Amino acid sequence: MKTLTKIFAVFVITFGAFSAASAQTLLPSLSGGSVDVQAQRGKVVLLAIGATWLPLSGKQAEFTNAFAKKYAGKNVAIYFIATDSTNAKSKNHATDDQIRQWAATNRLTVNILRDSDGASVMRKFAVDQLPAFIVLDKNGNQSGDAFGGIDPKYDVTVPIGKKVDSLL
Repeated sequence: MKTLTKIFAVFVITFGAFSAASAQTLLPSLSGGSVDVQAQRGKVVLLAIGATWLPLSGKQAEFTNAFAKKYAGKNVAIYFIATDSTNAKSKNHATDDQIRQWAATNRLTVNILRDSDGASVMRKFAVDQLPAFIVLDKNGNQSGDAFGGIDPKYDVTVPIGKKVDSLL
């Protein structure tokens, strides 16, 4: 009986870890519904992870729009993931309407997803600084390390574009 209990415990822990890991990539969209960014088989996925309170996210929106224009009509899905907290007591809190207003101000043209606790996606993809970009291959696996931080004087679209192009 102890062996059966141990096997069951291992199963529960393994299944729970798997469920938690996959759930972290299912994110609500500000346009309605939700998107599993790792379940888009056959597409390269580019994730721009930022926050409305972060000044460099405005530059990130500019880069994200450049990618959207470059890869329009190609097998590439591009999302902006807002890590702003949904907790009204947090100093990094933003409502969906505030995020939409930020997106309009920055002319962001891609679908906006929401990381409700502000950290799930960062943990999942080992992002250590914002803003960041993540590239997922056509099987939904992370392709290389996150492109973290943005230097406004450096065109980050070049190395990210090379990564995306190599996966198409």
